[in-house]
Amino acid sequence: MVSFLKDNATKRPWFLALVLTIIGVSLLVMGAILIGGGGTWYYGIAGLTLFVIAVFVFNNDGRGALIYGAFLAVTYVWALYEVGPDAWALMPRVAMFSVLGLWFLLPATRRKLGSSMQPLLSLPSTKIVGFAALALVAALFWASVPESAKLPSAAGTGTAPQNTDWAAYGATRDGTRYSPHAAIDRDNVAGLERAWVARTGVPGTFKGTPLQVADRLYLCSGQNVVLALDPDTGVELWRHDPEINTPKFGFWDTCRGVTYYASRSVPERDANSETALCSERIFTATTDARLIALDAATGARCPDFGQVGEISLLPGMGEVKPGFYYVTSPPTIASGAVVFGGWVVDNQEVEEPSGVVRGFDPLSGELLWAWDMGRDDTGLPPEGESYTRGTPNVWSLTSADDELGLVYVPTGNATPDYFGGHRSDAMEKYASSVVAIDATTGKARWHFQTTHHDIWDYDVPSQPTLVDVPVDGVVRKALIQATKRAEIFLLDRETGEPLASVEERTVPQTTAPQEWTSPTQPFSTGMPSFAHPRLTGADMWGLTPLDQLVCRIKFARLDYDGPLTPPSIRGALYYPGIAGGQNWGSVAVDVVNQLMVVNTLHMPFEVRLIPRDEADQMEQRQLGLGGQQAGTPYAVYSMPFLSPLFAPCLRPPYGEMAVVDLASREVLWRRPLGTARQQGPLGIPSGLPLPMGMFYSAGSIVTAGGLIFIGGVMDSTMRAIDLYTGEELWQDRLPTSAQATPMSYVSPATGAQYVLVTVPGGSRGPLQRETTELQEVAAADTAEAGGYVIAYRLADHRLAGDRLAD
Repeated sequence: MVSFLKDNATKRPWFLALVLTIIGVSLLVMGAILIGGGGTWYYGIAGLTLFVIAVFVFNNDGRGALIYGAFLAVTYVWALYEVGPDAWALMPRVAMFSVLGLWFLLPATRRKLGSSMQPLLSLPSTKIVGFAALALVAALFWASVPESAKLPSAAGTGTAPQNTDWAAYGATRDGTRYSPHAAIDRDNVAGLERAWVARTGVPGTFKGTPLQVADRLYLCSGQNVVLALDPDTGVELWRHDPEINTPKFGFWDTCRGVTYYASRSVPERDANSETALCSERIFTATTDARLIALDAATGARCPDFGQVGEISLLPGMGEVKPGFYYVTSPPTIASGAVVFGGWVVDNQEVEEPSGVVRGFDPLSGELLWAWDMGRDDTGLPPEGESYTRGTPNVWSLTSADDELGLVYVPTGNATPDYFGGHRSDAMEKYASSVVAIDATTGKARWHFQTTHHDIWDYDVPSQPTLVDVPVDGVVRKALIQATKRAEIFLLDRETGEPLASVEERTVPQTTAPQEWTSPTQPFSTGMPSFAHPRLTGADMWGLTPLDQLVCRIKFARLDYDGPLTPPSIRGALYYPGIAGGQNWGSVAVDVVNQLMVVNTLHMPFEVRLIPRDEADQMEQRQLGLGGQQAGTPYAVYSMPFLSPLFAPCLRPPYGEMAVVDLASREVLWRRPLGTARQQGPLGIPSGLPLPMGMFYSAGSIVTAGGLIFIGGVMDSTMRAIDLYTGEELWQDRLPTSAQATPMSYVSPATGAQYVLVTVPGGSRGPLQRETTELQEVAAADTAEAGGYVIAYRLADHRLAGDRLAD
């Protein structure tokens, strides 16, 4: 008997038959479930076909190979019909079956399938077919390389900023992220090299974008450590460690930047003059709720500011549980006030700390005003009271127009995020909006709401961008507000009225008891939308037909009726997800040529409301990125929409870049950004530099040289991209992906233009440099060495005596 089995095992392609059986039965069973949910019949039919083929193969019947060839041909036709010539969308539909088809061409398989199949299966043309298939796949993957786009319709009509320092987080308080320097341009950017690399010595998060003012760079690393560096060498000039005391969860060590302020009431900087101390100040707001003023020349605390150079941000806040309130974004100087909001922990409970926005005197630290959505008074609350609790917060970056006397703040939604049945009028009015506040009185002048009764966590994270744009032949003071919904609103920044049409459209309504939804929501129809078209089962993805099929079943089972489908007890598909659309990286604008650079994320989430009696039995970790939402009828489960192999269930791209002509409001070009090099099944990097369109963090900048720079795409690469065509002109591998927006400046000492990016440490990623010093840095890369500050300049601007600052 044993001999009989061994003989048959050697004569039959039993392992191929077994694989076909497993795949076939799996597809048949799950395909039947999908059919029951109203999905495509393909997978059920494919599973039955593969099972039949497995029977033929096990019986050494060559007809199994013929049927498989026909099955593969039909699969290609069906796949092209469903998704078109999109290589990434085709991959889970045809790649595994194509590889399985090669098994039939192996000599051992051909021998076992019978002599009748030998002539067909041994034709030399099979090699030609294989090479042709590889060529087709390569052509499809690189088909997205952009062609030349249309020229901007208002080229050269705008005005460049007069101040050429990068003196605010977004270059200026307008938040344009535009550098007026053109020494590095499209023709010479290929010669860009690393000029110096500095290390912060601070482990953990590094999201800080530096400032450049005269002969200094100012930045904050993780844990709110503030540094000043020499712009030509990266040598550290001073540092200040505020020694934060913050519970280590959430964004506890996040610092996105610092703020520069020059006083008009004291003499200019003079190192030998005591009266000049703190005539120029660096402000940092900390994650343990303090505002600290430092002398820009020395890093010493400013003794006339608050108590020993700092003030507490807790007065008037009432009870603040550890880690429930802090500041992660740099303040804005608006009409002589230091203005900022604060970050309030997500999804934990009702009545969390207030989302109040405050303005302080930059010299004394005295409170000038407070904008509290629930109170008309702009001072401190009376003794025993607090600013209105649970109101939407302003955690992101703000902008200012001193001519109009306004500071523009993007707001979140009231706490918690995914239920709003308890919210008051004060919580509703200004939620998920951009609000113009009088910078001298703290009174709201106008507001524009981007999402009504927001129960999707669609807080407005992007810094408002202030530009002057032509509208119907007249140049208007405009405000661009990008949103997580991937809707971009163009508003008059003096009045808040839309400058591009906005429509209220009917949206899906909630089925959750004790909740309500707005019957309509605003859509920016006068500006390009960067949201994915309404999702269908054909948009589902995976690495194989099997996990793609699981995604299709999950999609069929979730509530989804297009944009703004509300959270539900059954579970809803939520797209765009909590990261956007657009996030805190905002947009960048070439103010001279009226061109807007837009980065967009595509990553759906699953959101499920969990009734309170069930939620009380669950731990926080079981809720994913959701929360307990204490004080409401529901906790919430919220997680990215992923396949069993941890691949996104939505087909690529996941990250895109586009350029919009603000004069015509047309998209000049739009393309995926980033490769699959650091992505793969089960989180294992593939190492393949295939253009895919990857997730990103932070944002991009644009320069007068016609270039876009970005380092935050999740493939650890710093890029220079042609503003007019989208072509990638230069790249440099980073130790890891940047979490901060780059910046650019010209050194006052050398006249060289630099492009600079900060990168978290603790990685052994490639530096790809030839110098011994940088190889030593890579080899010694530890968490203790902290984050990287990497500065680039053209090779012909290299200075004698350049060295690494370590």
